[in-house]
Amino acid sequence: MSPEPSGPSAPLPPEGVTYRGPSTEQVISDPIRIRALAHPVRLELLDYLDDAGQATATECAAATGESVASCSYHLRMLAKHGYIEQADQQGREKPWKVVSRGRSSVIDRNAPGSVHAVSAMAGMFIHRQLDRIQSWLQRAPELPVEDIDVSTITSSRFHATHEEIRQFREEVWELARRFDERREHPELRPEGSVPVQLFAVVNIDPDQPAHQANREAG
Repeated sequence: MSPEPSGPSAPLPPEGVTYRGPSTEQVISDPIRIRALAHPVRLELLDYLDDAGQATATECAAATGESVASCSYHLRMLAKHGYIEQADQQGREKPWKVVSRGRSSVIDRNAPGSVHAVSAMAGMFIHRQLDRIQSWLQRAPELPVEDIDVSTITSSRFHATHEEIRQFREEVWELARRFDERREHPELRPEGSVPVQLFAVVNIDPDQPAHQANREAG
């Protein structure tokens, strides 16, 4: 899920949705669709299809370690809720492909349960990222020093208005989007380029005294 500021051709968001993504990005605000995605196998299948381009249930099973029956079921659920679709059939088994490699789950202020659905989805995403980072840290002693030297784990604390936070968020998105074309077009990758993962969380801290004072004053 890598949202970015919208382009001029992006459709207007539903009423109650404040984020508007580019025309090529899936912006999901329906709580039912968001909850349907909040499943570890479905997230893993989407990750695999993002990279593979298209794959059958059998290929997905081989890549994820799940059974073919399990993959078939979860692929059908992803298709039912509009995340994937069937690609051109190349044999007896039909392959699947993602509708869009860019997906954002966003809050619809007019939809009951929206905040809960997005929070649950974000929580599952964070757990998956933490597992990935823990695995990387455990392997760090075996990896080339150059790989570890360019990596970073950092945090920061600052005070900002909501508008400044939105601007900061968009700047982070824009930094990452510089490399998007290289994912789909390997010929654009410069010599020496390697796969990179970015995981960042920016949130207002509700437990800090300054925030509590602001809420009481409002």
